[in-house]
Amino acid sequence: MLRKAFLMLCAAGALSANSAKAQYTINADKVKAQISPNMYGIFFEDINLAADGGVYAELVKNRSFEFNMPLMGWDEQKKDGGDGRVEVINRATERPENAHFIKVYIDSATGSFGLSNEGFRGMGIKAGEEYSFSVMAKQEGDQNVKLNIELHDDKNAIIGKAELTPTDKEWNRYSVKFNASATVQKAQLYVWMSGKGIIDLDMVSLFPEHTWKNRPGGLRADLVQKLADMKPGFLRFPGGCIVEGRELNTRYQWKKTIGAIDERTNIINRWNTEFSHRLTPDYYQTFGLGFMEYFMTAEDIGASPLPILNCGMACEFNTAELVPMDKLDPYIQDALDLIEFANGDATTKWGKLRTELGHPAPFHLKMLGVGNEQWGPQYIERWKAFTKAIKGKYPDVKIVSAVGPFPGGKEFDLLNKTFRALGADILDEHYYASPKWFLEHAKRYDNYDRKGPKIFAGEYAAQNVVTGSPKNKNTWECALAEAAFMTGLERNADVVRMASYAPLFAHVEGWQWTPDLIWFDNLNSYGSPNYYVQQLFSLNKGTDVVPLLLNDQAVAGQDGCYATASLDKNTNELVIKFVNSTASAKSTSFKITGSKGYQKTARVITLRSDDKDAVNSLETPTAISPVSSNLTVSGTTLKLDVEPYTFKIVRLKNK
Repeated sequence: MLRKAFLMLCAAGALSANSAKAQYTINADKVKAQISPNMYGIFFEDINLAADGGVYAELVKNRSFEFNMPLMGWDEQKKDGGDGRVEVINRATERPENAHFIKVYIDSATGSFGLSNEGFRGMGIKAGEEYSFSVMAKQEGDQNVKLNIELHDDKNAIIGKAELTPTDKEWNRYSVKFNASATVQKAQLYVWMSGKGIIDLDMVSLFPEHTWKNRPGGLRADLVQKLADMKPGFLRFPGGCIVEGRELNTRYQWKKTIGAIDERTNIINRWNTEFSHRLTPDYYQTFGLGFMEYFMTAEDIGASPLPILNCGMACEFNTAELVPMDKLDPYIQDALDLIEFANGDATTKWGKLRTELGHPAPFHLKMLGVGNEQWGPQYIERWKAFTKAIKGKYPDVKIVSAVGPFPGGKEFDLLNKTFRALGADILDEHYYASPKWFLEHAKRYDNYDRKGPKIFAGEYAAQNVVTGSPKNKNTWECALAEAAFMTGLERNADVVRMASYAPLFAHVEGWQWTPDLIWFDNLNSYGSPNYYVQQLFSLNKGTDVVPLLLNDQAVAGQDGCYATASLDKNTNELVIKFVNSTASAKSTSFKITGSKGYQKTARVITLRSDDKDAVNSLETPTAISPVSSNLTVSGTTLKLDVEPYTFKIVRLKNK
């Protein structure tokens, strides 16, 4: 018995030693696949106050009084004996896209009457920043009503003010700029009116001057910068389920999101009442961030645009409304017109409009999504009609096709089989699942048909509780599991051409769904551990996959490890990505063949935490973030110690 126990212990020790000293091989001269320049991108959807109240820098909520409750976000105010009243006027007959304005009666010659606006969970104001207030207004009668603009902090102290006196009897836009004297997380805007009389107001707006690229009425700079820092290969917009709408009349219609701001039709956001645990009755879409802004942002950050359009189907989780096939032509025409808007020259109708909107150069649209998370034969029927029309006029535009909301099951199987038989360009697969699922499916694409449609991993995120739970968090365990899964995406770059985490943004006080890539409040923002995983893959993707093997097998879970290797022909480097998902350190060795050797010092980037439940936060935004170091290389052999729960990237420069 003692001898048997001794032998068992020796065997266990040998296994442990072999495990701890795994010998990997990299065939640096055997290119397996080319990695798409668009491989890692970003998915934008207006959920979690991502647009209004988020990246769109407008500070006034319900600026044009178009919410179902037209004065939502506004409160009447009086001071120094002033008095008055407000009427909401409906002019839907002449202005259906902007049906409401307010008529304000100032009843007292002394004092002031006015309105305050609460903003989106308050207004984030920065000391020394210049703010631009604007309003559409027209005076009635002989007396000119004067406007006094004030910013109040959370203790009602004035931290910025300006004066404005509209004079025209017809609608006109008036604006004034002023500086803020304090930094406040939850300020409010006050618009005081004095001078007995009547004034009409609409489009009451407040923007910081310093937006992304300092564009007037533009985007919040810190949030767009975080996107630019990822160097994404593509920008998918505007969603997501937002494309479909809960019903068809609240679907996303791109033509209503371009042109003059006051002519963009506001609608209720479909996430307004989607989740009983996170009801958000003040969530609407003003479309200040519309298709023109999406295209320009993609261009700004070097990403290929990937718009997704409604295919005549409302969300199948909600009403599942369908446009009859004989009524589908306007939807198809929207797709054709969008391609012309993006790529056409000034001699075309929609190319001319883009030029008039200030962008004569084309946006070089190469991809277009037909539907979002649709499923069933009704989707296939509509997909065929769209595909015939688009390919007939624009054969080079690649069509992204949904294969349902799940990574498997009957809905997925039907679409996957059908679209492969029909020769689809790109299949859009989605997966929201546990960290364990991501670890177990790192080989998902190893045996996919190499000659079939390409794959777009269009939405994915590990869920540490259960999919859709408000208790999900952006834990390190989730991010590490995603990194492990992504080694499988990259290893199969001949099949998987694009991938994006979802959702992208979330306001810490206005979210509906977790987890999310980037979190923010009214003043600050931070990237989750998942953000840094996405960023590191994007910045270090390389150009060509080469085999990284353990005992002639892809490294996809053996001893809890996951890995891939690529050449970066732009920098003449070998890039190794390695994930240790276990609680034990790994001592590894890589034997590299097909190379004449490497410079003596390699660059190492490490992302790790000893705590699988660790998260980043506004207070500790970089608790889990990349750390760079150097590593000595000996010839064509690399020895690398990998700590528990760690994602490492090694870049070796050729001699």
